[in-house]
Amino acid sequence: MARALTELLLLAVLAGVVSTHVLTRRLGFVADTMTHTVFPGVVLGFLVGGVNGVFAGALLAAAVTAVLLTLLTRARRVTDDTALAVLLAAMFAAGVVLVSRRASYTADLTSFLFGRLLTVTAGQITRTAIVAGVVLVALALLHKELLLRAFDPAAAAAMGYPIWLLDLVLNLAVALVVVAAAQSVGTLLVIALLVVPAATGRLVADRIPAITLTGVAVAALAGYLGLAVSYRASVGYGLRLAGGATVVLTLVALYLLTLLVRALLPRRRSTDAVV
Repeated sequence: MARALTELLLLAVLAGVVSTHVLTRRLGFVADTMTHTVFPGVVLGFLVGGVNGVFAGALLAAAVTAVLLTLLTRARRVTDDTALAVLLAAMFAAGVVLVSRRASYTADLTSFLFGRLLTVTAGQITRTAIVAGVVLVALALLHKELLLRAFDPAAAAAMGYPIWLLDLVLNLAVALVVVAAAQSVGTLLVIALLVVPAATGRLVADRIPAITLTGVAVAALAGYLGLAVSYRASVGYGLRLAGGATVVLTLVALYLLTLLVRALLPRRRSTDAVV
């Protein structure tokens, strides 16, 4: 439980920050695609090196996906949604083909897709911390440039910023969140960590720092409450609840609760732009 909570708190900080950039760039579909395209790397890593090979395989697939996505979306004749659909279909299908080579592929597939939060090891926590450090430093160094790219790409290009490089950095950041959460939360459920925290923050704030801090706090609270509910239901009442899925449901419940409270409060003047 302690290791699981530590992992969730690390993911809360990492995903809370990255989800703000997903919000400002409207990359919800990109985040969803990443959760699927990293799947063949997870499977390949498991087939080659067992559980210890999952992280390396996922990291390789994430890097390949980020590069291919950046290259395809730069082609004038390929729209963003087409590039995403092609990558999603091809790489997820490749993962299913790989995992079907095993006799127990159904159980393995379930594990890869939905994670095993309570089996997190100290080594996995260390890797998540390293990934979080790398991603957060990169986003902090390029914070101004990434925001300019999000709100005024024409101005960013006119000022000489390499748009393709900024896109690649953000795509890699999203992919690394998926990699960090693959073994604990699962490749399918991590989409909630990439979208819901910032979406919740946007309900209560207009400024980027406030949205980010709110997203991190909500993700951390959902991690604690979801883990506690899962433990209490399983140990106290004999109801087996998957830890990762319970955390995600708690995160969504907090979003819906915030949305309800926001709807009941008096309307305030706000702008569509997030600054």
